[in-house]
Amino acid sequence: MLYTIISFFLCAVYIVLMGLYRYGFTIEKRKPFTNAFSEHKPTFSIIIPARDEAGNIAACLQSILRNTYDADRFEIILIDDFSTDETVSIAQKILSAPHRILQLKDYLSPEETLNAYKKKALEIAIGMANGSYILTTDADCILPPNWLALYAQQLEDPAIHFIAAPVSFTPFDHHRSWLYYFQSLDFMTMQGITIASNRLGLGNMCNGANMLFSKVAFDAVEGYKGIDHKASGDDMMLMQKINMRFPGSIRFLFSQEAIVETPVQPTLKHFINQRIRWASKADSYPQFKMTLILLAVYLFNVNLLFLTIVSLCIPAYCAVLLLCLSIKIVAELYFLYPVSRFFHKANELLFFIFLQPLHILYIIIAGFLGKFGKYSWKGRIVK
Repeated sequence: MLYTIISFFLCAVYIVLMGLYRYGFTIEKRKPFTNAFSEHKPTFSIIIPARDEAGNIAACLQSILRNTYDADRFEIILIDDFSTDETVSIAQKILSAPHRILQLKDYLSPEETLNAYKKKALEIAIGMANGSYILTTDADCILPPNWLALYAQQLEDPAIHFIAAPVSFTPFDHHRSWLYYFQSLDFMTMQGITIASNRLGLGNMCNGANMLFSKVAFDAVEGYKGIDHKASGDDMMLMQKINMRFPGSIRFLFSQEAIVETPVQPTLKHFINQRIRWASKADSYPQFKMTLILLAVYLFNVNLLFLTIVSLCIPAYCAVLLLCLSIKIVAELYFLYPVSRFFHKANELLFFIFLQPLHILYIIIAGFLGKFGKYSWKGRIVK
């Protein structure tokens, strides 16, 4: 009886959470792009860390160069992280002054080893940036044409020091397998939660593939100092530092025209490593509300797995299991429907129910290994 009460309590918490997320996501209508703000032209430095991205870097750079923003108001700084392929040579054929290509090997001694190469690369590039605002993205991303202009619109408010913006997954090599739909739905959920959480004050989240911060704020919080021991977290940990130093200075760019696209991971192994990397920074968040929410979601999924095992031994619990699963599915669909429309992915919800068992296992495994395990990323083993 007690276990049933606990299960229903976790379900109630989950229903409230999904309801809050839906409210947070829909509370503000997205604004279309307009040229009305064209007189405001801040300068941007776009930082792109890259490691073995020969297959993606050309499309990424070309998408930025096609931007509608004034060419003399932004610069691209590509910093190569010990690539073993043709990433640098390809970039050299595309970029010319004022854009620059840096190589991490020129700043680190051969015997020097780090746990956070990406943070080091970003730190070096930001230190050499000329723009008043830093934009970060990844070397496998495609940037929309009004990307910089939309950020400029937000920056008409001088109190803003950090802006998060939407990211969407695309198929790897245009192949829509079950793994694509799983990753796409999972990431879309995280993006929806990011938008809702930022608006409701439930915790600030972002993704380094599409975010901006002022160079003033970066210098004021001493960059990645204090968080450079973590391989991941160059985005959210920095966001938390800026939020503590400049309260109320964070915004989310809620526009479909600001969505940055990036391909899903090509294999299950790559996907698991990516998610473990993301989960590894969860215990570093200084916001108690966010930690509490992450714990509640994790316990809810652990309980579903435990209920499944119990039901195999005690058939009477099958009804409780089915009810809890139904609550999970309905609550998540209620939240995800407006999110899927924003990302033009409403049709992908057709696969949602079929992928639920995998999603429960994935949440449990990635969360556990993110805390206690290690992962491989770009050929490096990271603790």
